[in-house]
Amino acid sequence: MALLKSKDVKKLNDSERETKLKELRMELIRASVTANKASAKTKEIKRAISRLITFNKSTREALNNK
Repeated sequence: MALLKSKDVKKLNDSERETKLKELRMELIRASVTANKASAKTKEIKRAISRLITFNKSTREALNNK
């Protein structure tokens, strides 16, 4: 579920991106509780979260510049 590519992020609308971000944050919490150290799963979840945040920030800046 954590595998989320930038082309997939572009296909989502605003509300879907927000819900996906909340889901990924909860999944990250669950994964970090079960594992004692960072695993490949937690790294991929963190990358997906950063992709979503970056895309949201860039779209907001593009709207503000218009």
